[in-house]
Amino acid sequence: MELPSVPSSLLPVGNATCIGLAVVVLCILIHWVKNKKGHKYPPGPYPLPLVGNTFQLDFNNLPESLSQLGKQYGNVYSLSIFFERSVVLNGYEAIKEGLVTKSEDTADRPSIPMFEHLGLHNGIAFTGYGQHWKEQRRFALQTLRNFGMGKKSMEERIREEAGYLCAAFQANNGRPFDPFMVLTNAVSNVICSITFGDRFEYSDSSFQRMIYLLKELAELQTKPITQLYKLFPWLMKVPGPHQKLFSIQRTYLDFLRTIIQKHRDTWDPAVRRDFIDAFFEEIEKNKDNPASSFSEETLLIVMADLFVAGTDTTSNTLRWSLLMMLLHPQIQKKVHEEVDRVIGRDRLPTIEDQPKMPYTTAVIHEVQRFGNILPIALLHMTYRNTNIQGFDIPKGTTIIPNLTSVLKDKNIWKKPYQFYPEHFLDSEGKFVKNEAFIPFSAGRRICVGEQLARMDLFILFTSLLQRFEFHIPDDEPYPRHDPVFTFNFSPHPFQVCCRER
Repeated sequence: MELPSVPSSLLPVGNATCIGLAVVVLCILIHWVKNKKGHKYPPGPYPLPLVGNTFQLDFNNLPESLSQLGKQYGNVYSLSIFFERSVVLNGYEAIKEGLVTKSEDTADRPSIPMFEHLGLHNGIAFTGYGQHWKEQRRFALQTLRNFGMGKKSMEERIREEAGYLCAAFQANNGRPFDPFMVLTNAVSNVICSITFGDRFEYSDSSFQRMIYLLKELAELQTKPITQLYKLFPWLMKVPGPHQKLFSIQRTYLDFLRTIIQKHRDTWDPAVRRDFIDAFFEEIEKNKDNPASSFSEETLLIVMADLFVAGTDTTSNTLRWSLLMMLLHPQIQKKVHEEVDRVIGRDRLPTIEDQPKMPYTTAVIHEVQRFGNILPIALLHMTYRNTNIQGFDIPKGTTIIPNLTSVLKDKNIWKKPYQFYPEHFLDSEGKFVKNEAFIPFSAGRRICVGEQLARMDLFILFTSLLQRFEFHIPDDEPYPRHDPVFTFNFSPHPFQVCCRER
């Protein structure tokens, strides 16, 4: 008996179907093996093939997504974003153990293709844990201290900038204005004075353009397409609207290159004017050392890190502080009373005034807590196998520290979702610290410019409140107090009127 023959025209179709099914089965097996963890690996939502848990996250408000998943899976849980294995840390105890107690275990950084595409992984912020990072961080901290970070000389620079800032506010003559540009310019000028020994006038159009470009850059970096670069790095070379991100990054780096070149043209090894000159000295000292991390390309990326880190979070905090004064005039009045009692109206504030001003200090801390400027710390990666809160986490796992889960924890703060300066005051009105106050992150990767930021915030905020009373402009809508999430949490644009006191 003959078996019925299969038409030859159908064979290619049958073969293609079999191959396709085999590929699908193979992908599912690989996915299953990759996601089969030990019993001590943190629990989490089961990832889909290829995309992982990507569709379970809201990239318009990622911190809230992470907090909600924490309610279901606990304070230490796992996620998969495409093929990247990640562990989220929620709550103070988990973050403290992960970033402080096990600080070296989690001191590495994961690969970020869009930064590597332009070489931005060779500075401080996004560089992996190794000799390069240790050298550059140590040098940056030492040089910033030498140029006055935390010292009187730095305080004088900030007080001088406070004078310019108050003059710029006064120039509006009581008319409504958006404080974004002038506050960003003022804060940026402090870090500029250290890094390249100069400041920019508030009317400098080229510098204003750079500030707006950096704002746009932060917004573009959180677009969903950036999550695809790890899976499909070739997308970064394909023409299209997404290239705007890289165009802005190149413009920013070209701006810094021009500053470095001007310094190189006028450099005198006998005179150290600023951070750039100090870096040039290190390049010269190490020119015969092939293992050295000191080069002009590294200088460019370190400057980019310092410029953004020294500008964005502090200027955002000052914007939040003015917004809170608009929304809470009774709190503004208490700050005015303390400023008048301790400083008066005849001199600019100094950092020595701060211990005598518990209410103003509490207000600044509460602005940082409530504003939650950096809701998710920069991603960490395990440098070696470790254990956090009883869970085994392998080397090479991305760590996502959700700072929002600490700064808005109802078990720590009496009114976590309200602006309440009493979070930092005792029953006698004295300022009290709270160890869960970690707006600068924690551990080995804590913000390099924390001391500078604290000094900036106190002197600039107190100087403004000494000089002005702030109110919502007539005929303007009531300002929103909910944040805009890009890379950080910033206020929605708002208008302010200031009246000299």
